[in-house]
Amino acid sequence: MTKLTTKIIERAFDTEIAQKLVAQGLSPILARILAARGVADVALLDPSLAKLISPERLTNATKMASLLADAIAANQSLLVVGDYDCDGATATAVAIRGLKSMGARVDYLVPNRFEYGYGLTPEIVDLAAQVKSESRAKPDVLITVDNGIASVAGVARANTLGIQVLVTDHHLPGDETPDAACIVNPNQNGCDFPSKNLAGVGVIFYVMLALRAELRSRGAFADKPEPNLTELLDIVALGTVADLVRLDDNNRILVEQGLRRIRAGKACPGIRAILKIAGRDERKTTAQDLGFSVGPRLNAAGRLDDMSLGIACLISDDVAEAEVLAQRLHAMNLERRAIEADMQEAASIALDEIDVSERYSLSIFEPDWHQGVIGILASRVKEQYHRPVIAFACAGDGTLKGSGRSIAGLHLRDALDLVSKRHPGLIVKFGGHAMAAGLTINEDNLEPFTQAFEEIAQRLLNPADLDAVIEVDGVLKAQAMDWDLACSLEKQVWGQGFPAPMFAGSFEVKQQKIVGEKHLKLSLQGLGGEAERIIDAIYFGCQEFLPERVQLVYALQTNEFNGRQSLQLNVRHSQAL
Repeated sequence: MTKLTTKIIERAFDTEIAQKLVAQGLSPILARILAARGVADVALLDPSLAKLISPERLTNATKMASLLADAIAANQSLLVVGDYDCDGATATAVAIRGLKSMGARVDYLVPNRFEYGYGLTPEIVDLAAQVKSESRAKPDVLITVDNGIASVAGVARANTLGIQVLVTDHHLPGDETPDAACIVNPNQNGCDFPSKNLAGVGVIFYVMLALRAELRSRGAFADKPEPNLTELLDIVALGTVADLVRLDDNNRILVEQGLRRIRAGKACPGIRAILKIAGRDERKTTAQDLGFSVGPRLNAAGRLDDMSLGIACLISDDVAEAEVLAQRLHAMNLERRAIEADMQEAASIALDEIDVSERYSLSIFEPDWHQGVIGILASRVKEQYHRPVIAFACAGDGTLKGSGRSIAGLHLRDALDLVSKRHPGLIVKFGGHAMAAGLTINEDNLEPFTQAFEEIAQRLLNPADLDAVIEVDGVLKAQAMDWDLACSLEKQVWGQGFPAPMFAGSFEVKQQKIVGEKHLKLSLQGLGGEAERIIDAIYFGCQEFLPERVQLVYALQTNEFNGRQSLQLNVRHSQAL
């Protein structure tokens, strides 16, 4: 296996800002951590909803609210067209719950990724137009959530059928935008909304806020109570965390408020059921629980079958029904894990045969890989080799579907755009973000694409970019490793762009054993030159004993087992001293 370099560096922080935060009441350690993440004032940690950016500042949110209010008044049929990932599912659920609470006649349609692919395509519009049943009428209005900004052809098709299209999205626009009746997207040209990091679920939540304000101004709630849209925040928090958008000040408020609802036992039955089956205590739910326990189980439906199952779970108000749906999602996730493990093994075997250290990118493919799991595979391989990775699977129609993950220094969507422009026709279609993207190529173009993508990667990346870097928040003395600090850190909202704290330290391994057949349980003593106490640690996924003296990167973690509370280190990386 290729040996790759991992550098451990300490996050820089402004000492004056850290001192200011200490003066405002924070501990020196927490002040240092937050200063390193751009928090310059304790007031920025205020998670109250009053601190949210106003919906009026989101371009076209008020216009779309007016169009939706008109449609509700006219008793028109609304159809939400979602996406098949967790952000798309939560955005669809927020749209359905929010619109129904305001009197709309609304249903949803989510494309099956294997039949229709992503977004509002002409085929999806035709499918929507043909739908006529007791539960779903032919729509007067299509509302996209977490997609639509690239659906030029799909919107054009809807226009020819006389169906109005309202686009809500957060993805970057291309050279051409669709001719929709209204587009709400913080990343569209001309939008000066301060938070460009809203997930798709955050965008539609803002539209719901604007719609309620519009209906209020029309007197719609004169004889009935206004809908309480804070009831949607548990779903908003889930989609925001799961989509790995940057947790800026605004997103942290959305996530914190959603977590508070979950901890208070006020989450929707679907989220409560998934947390229960994942073995998580809802009273202590963290953003990490949403990202690593709830999100993957919801995503499993879209990866292996149809995300309609996940959406049904999120919009159900029947506890028993939600628990049955959660059980099905859990079973799908177990199946996804087994498929992923087989794919990872195949990828490792293939990559062992090449010198990855000589490559700037990795494009991988096996004929039997599952199309719904290649995104996770690309992410795992990227983490292991610290290279931009694109994993391909057969689509069954003579094309390959690719899912990519990138590293700092290479904007993946822009890189694919360069490949497309330098080699016209090589990519059938593509789209995505800086760190994740999807594409389609013809089967016989795999090798030419691999070479073209490698050329672009070599052009955009420096050799130093290929060294994995772990940023830490310094070294903790043994006396600083206490329960109160661990609790204060766990109470904060951490995530993409606002990473959970990790620390580095040198230790002597006093005891170690394998537990659960795949994890390493450790007893450690610091090498700080003092009589430091023994502290427990867990190294998940590690099945090899460590040398006697090691440098570790770890997070502080509270642990409860059989009613006993203890502090432990959660080891993330190890290097021999």
